[in-house]
Amino acid sequence: MTTTEAPTNLERLAALDPVFAQMVGATARYVRSIPELTDREKTFLCVTADVCQASLGLAFTAHVRAGLAAGVSTADIRELLRFVSYDCGYHAATAGIERITELEVELGLPRPDAELLAPELVSTGPDAAPSPLPDPVRARLTELDPHFTGYFDLQSRMRTGHGPGTLSERERGLVSLSVDVHYQTLADTFRAHVGRALRGGAAPEDVRAALRFNAQFGVTRAWHAWEALNEILAGS
Repeated sequence: MTTTEAPTNLERLAALDPVFAQMVGATARYVRSIPELTDREKTFLCVTADVCQASLGLAFTAHVRAGLAAGVSTADIRELLRFVSYDCGYHAATAGIERITELEVELGLPRPDAELLAPELVSTGPDAAPSPLPDPVRARLTELDPHFTGYFDLQSRMRTGHGPGTLSERERGLVSLSVDVHYQTLADTFRAHVGRALRGGAAPEDVRAALRFNAQFGVTRAWHAWEALNEILAGS
């Protein structure tokens, strides 16, 4: 009896366009060799790019499969999607949740259990938990619009957990600054997210590594981000 393995992502691409598959393979090998990032972080950055750029076909599947091979579970990816919805928007993250659910079925993986958030974390009333936002950030937001501040309070409360299976502060910072790169929001929010990654234990070279890795998702976006990042790190 003969068995056949499922084609790899590059083999699928080669069937569509062999030259393009060569280009993708060479690019992936180059950025995957960046030593400062873990395989888990590289998976998170790939999936973040997929969601921000609505790329949920072959690329998303390949990134999830690569993550699974490196020990990143679909529960980890679901936690990433919950977190990143803050910045990319719930409509974009919803598509990612739909696709990861489909992939779990396709790959024969069980849907992971998840504990619901405590009522005080999803409340916006008097019973709500205190806002985890720093006072200077809340003051800046309130200058913009008080209702917008309340929205930020809610989003921040819902992402306060740092227990097993959640993203570390370093991972949150690297993911958030990557969203800025994709959307070219390279002023205050980019500076704040770079600071978050540094506070979470990332060295400046680790932050640079995240930007190097993101070049594959749009070189012109990365170019502009380099200009902003070099200025931020020079002043830190």
